[in-house]
Amino acid sequence: MLTSRQLFTEITSAGTLEISLKEHELPNPKPHEIIVRVEAAPINPSDMWPMFGPADLSKAKLNDSKTSLSAPIFKGMLPRIASRLDQVLPIGNEGAGTVVAAGDSDAAQALIGKTVAILTGATYAEFCCVPIQACLVHHKDTSAKQAASSFVNPLTALGMVETMRMEGHSALVHTAAASSLGIMLNKICIEEDVPLVNIVRKQQQVDLLSEIGAKHICNSSSDSFKRDLYQAIEETGATLAFDAIGGGTVVSDILTAMEQVGSKDAKGFNTYGSDTNKQVYIYGGLNISPSTLNRAYGMTWGIGGWLLMRFLSKLSVEKIMALHKKVADEINTTFAIEFSEELSFEQAMTPENIMRYNAKKTGEKFLINPNKE
Repeated sequence: MLTSRQLFTEITSAGTLEISLKEHELPNPKPHEIIVRVEAAPINPSDMWPMFGPADLSKAKLNDSKTSLSAPIFKGMLPRIASRLDQVLPIGNEGAGTVVAAGDSDAAQALIGKTVAILTGATYAEFCCVPIQACLVHHKDTSAKQAASSFVNPLTALGMVETMRMEGHSALVHTAAASSLGIMLNKICIEEDVPLVNIVRKQQQVDLLSEIGAKHICNSSSDSFKRDLYQAIEETGATLAFDAIGGGTVVSDILTAMEQVGSKDAKGFNTYGSDTNKQVYIYGGLNISPSTLNRAYGMTWGIGGWLLMRFLSKLSVEKIMALHKKVADEINTTFAIEFSEELSFEQAMTPENIMRYNAKKTGEKFLINPNKE
């Protein structure tokens, strides 16, 4: 029986977060399962909430054995996470490594020795036992580090473009656009000639996107932001946006600019605004403050949530396999990610490093190597 060290998270009903490093036994793989030796697992923004919840990380403390870390939960936040209280839960959305064992089906046996990416929600582990359907097989010259971010960012970027087409739009707006995901989305849109409006908040991010060929970039910290946004939406005709921020007024600003463009030639009474649908999907929560809507965009608009797994559930198996193939073929070009630091389990649990990767700074991307000493 193979044993594996793995990171777990628990929030108690008393209001304490505990991240712990535990050892457990893996089951023998079933016929359709494989065991992957995890060699690289990225720390994505989408990992932060499952990992830490609403903890005050400025007060995090590592125990003497360095196998657990605790932090208090912000007061009043426990009702929001009632469904997970007093449960020890695995963490780590995705990762990659080498298949070291497999069940007795031909499909599983064929993967032994191959580099695969996996999407399990439990990849911060030395070994993972997963069904073959949860893995993306890479080419033999692709390393685990190169393959580590094969699911969350690449498939989200591809999913945004697919959503645009499925819903009858012709151009996109994207916020927090200088992120790793945003760079991938730009590369896809440039390749496929899809107009894309990028919203960032720093001149450094404007320069970064300009270097890779982005045409429409709006700096939200600029005094001319709303004017620039209007002009970019007018030039692209964008009526669909994906927002990674969540809080503040950016969603309202996007809808307002879309309505201004849609109604610019209106004459007479325009009580209900343009009849062109304007849609914003919120898929992230970089800003946890309330979303403010200044309703100046008529009556034909929508705001909703967008999740990768729920989007993928709408696709055929053939379509999903085609997306997987594109990711594998372009993992070192369109979907390449440069990691700024590789951490062991112990390094990932230190309060100093947690504050660094939890800051989610542009250009800084961390991964955990569960087998790093």
